[in-house]
Amino acid sequence: MRSRAAVVFIIVISIVFALFLSNSTVTNSASPPPVPANFEDVAIASVAAPTGIAFTPDERLLITTQPGQLRIYQNGALLATPALNIASRLCTNSERGLLGIAVDPAFASNRFIYLYYTLNKTGSCDSTAVNRVARFILADNNTVDTATEQVLIDNIQSNAGNHNGGDLHFGKDGFLYVSVGDGGCDYTGDSGCAGANDASRDRHVMLGKILRVTRDGAIPATNPFQGANSGRCNVAGITTAGNWCQETFASGLRNPFRIAFDPNAAATRFFINDVGQSTWEEIDEGMNGADYGWNLREGHCANGSTTNCGAPPAGMTNPIFDYGRGCTAGVVSGNSITGGAFVPAGIWPAEYDSSYLFSEYVCGKIFRLVPNGSGGFNASEFATGLGSSSAVAMTFGPYQGTQALYYTSYANGGQIHRIRYTGNANRDPVAAASANPTTGSAPLDVNFDATGSSDPDSDALTFNWDFGDGGIGTGAFVQHRYQSTGTYDAVVTVSDARGGVNTATVRISVGNTAPQPSINSPAATKLFRVGEVITLSGSATDAQDGALPNSSLSWQVLLHHNNDHTHPFFGPANGNDLTFSAPAPEDLAAATGSYLEIRLTATDSQGLNSTIVQNLLPRKVNITLTAKPTGPALIVNNTTVQAPFTFISWEGYAFNVNAPSPQSAPGNQQYVFQNWSDGGAAAHAITTPAVASTITANFKKQKVGRNR
Repeated sequence: MRSRAAVVFIIVISIVFALFLSNSTVTNSASPPPVPANFEDVAIASVAAPTGIAFTPDERLLITTQPGQLRIYQNGALLATPALNIASRLCTNSERGLLGIAVDPAFASNRFIYLYYTLNKTGSCDSTAVNRVARFILADNNTVDTATEQVLIDNIQSNAGNHNGGDLHFGKDGFLYVSVGDGGCDYTGDSGCAGANDASRDRHVMLGKILRVTRDGAIPATNPFQGANSGRCNVAGITTAGNWCQETFASGLRNPFRIAFDPNAAATRFFINDVGQSTWEEIDEGMNGADYGWNLREGHCANGSTTNCGAPPAGMTNPIFDYGRGCTAGVVSGNSITGGAFVPAGIWPAEYDSSYLFSEYVCGKIFRLVPNGSGGFNASEFATGLGSSSAVAMTFGPYQGTQALYYTSYANGGQIHRIRYTGNANRDPVAAASANPTTGSAPLDVNFDATGSSDPDSDALTFNWDFGDGGIGTGAFVQHRYQSTGTYDAVVTVSDARGGVNTATVRISVGNTAPQPSINSPAATKLFRVGEVITLSGSATDAQDGALPNSSLSWQVLLHHNNDHTHPFFGPANGNDLTFSAPAPEDLAAATGSYLEIRLTATDSQGLNSTIVQNLLPRKVNITLTAKPTGPALIVNNTTVQAPFTFISWEGYAFNVNAPSPQSAPGNQQYVFQNWSDGGAAAHAITTPAVASTITANFKKQKVGRNR
């Protein structure tokens, strides 16, 4: 028995709680969205893994997705049916897939669009995969017939899976510009990966280049490398060693992930966002015949250096702007430069004229670059807090009689965002909703919470709920009882006092419980070696459906890079017993903090799903490089180290070592290389064994100038 005082207390608390739940107005105290005052950032569509965007003259927004779909956003909505799905012909592992899109300047008459994608050339998404640039026709009914494909550039090597580039744009000269990365690892295997990869220095391949062709794939008369010592590379992907690919417009790039063209310039002007290795992220101005220096240069410095900087070597061009690594608040810094867009003159306040916006994938920011009046540029934060894996591609496009900035993001499952200038006009609230529980037997009592909603103008908000079963409610916190079995979409409408409205939806499944997926392979304790074929095998059971078919399973593998961001590596892919080849670390610096995350999602017959996550770690191996006698410097993956030097590698990873000879030694002596303990040449590749190992470079001391 409760005491009378306890009963009174419970009644009072119940009344207070009921009054709190019934309150339909909440004063917004949350911080405004992380865009400048008088701007608004709104998610307009959910699209998984969006890679590129482009507008047609009739204001259709075309969206490419890494898994191989072309989606269309038209009249304020994402069309349900993809215009094109070429997933069956693609490699989408690592950074491969459908990566870029451009719309022909004469689209109104010819309906041409251009795609950059990774072709599964041999039936195996290994080193034989290649990138391709092709032209298609987009019909007025929002479909693309694959029979309309015309291949313009083929067999661009993609041997390691990453550093594909993949952006496409037309310049004001009417030519198609294509960005191509260095392939991650050298396509011949003669130099190595990461900073050691010198593929961009090879003239006779298209790697590490900006390409330029006509809409039919021909060579423009003003391309810099034609005639003697050049050849076409568009069919075989290569020409005679030492000769230039005639498609080349500029060279010496690592991963020119996105390029952007200036709509305000009288002639063709564009910037290149080149992702750095470990020291600098850089922006280059596109110039006919320029060499930006990779892999000899990174940013305005020698590869990997922050001190060996200054004027570039003869024949090379420094970036117009670069910045260091990290994600420091208020500081222009980052780990992976991605999208870029020039602000069209006159659409935003005058201070934004001549501005260039560029985004940071890892830090979730957009920066603004402006001329400083002295021939250089200054940068500052424009938008922050976008989330990791965000702002992949950016472009300006039409909105309400003017233009807004559109960008793609991998965050939150994949989204398309629009940033517009609002001036002093009211901005819509940002709606957010959650529920607990979301499943259970009828009758089901559900607590709904919309307090995550906010208003960029700090207006008070009201909340009106439609629970999907005929019931309604008001307030930021509400409770509703579902009496009947079924699936319901509960929608909260969030309003401010000045007409701003937004909605958020939570799905409730009554009489149904989420399936229970299980990963059978790989084992939770497994450690992988580089190149090993990994099989994804699992199952799922459901209390209502029983054992679920393989078609209900969806797999995704993410590559965690240096413990600070992820790259999509495999999938999403439906089915069971799927396979992929385990990756190498991007470089030795990434070997310590990189691994794979396996995600298995099971979906039942009523559309309810659940996901389990399992990490797959590499087998890490300590490697020590020593020198006898002590003193000589050694080189590992293009980085000079002082022996003894110990580093972490992954089993099966091939790293490069070099023992420079001769080297100066004290006492007017020098070190002369004799041999490595593994029998390799002075410069050679070593495949990391399964156990910790020491490799020794043996030298001999000699007097300088000694007669023999």
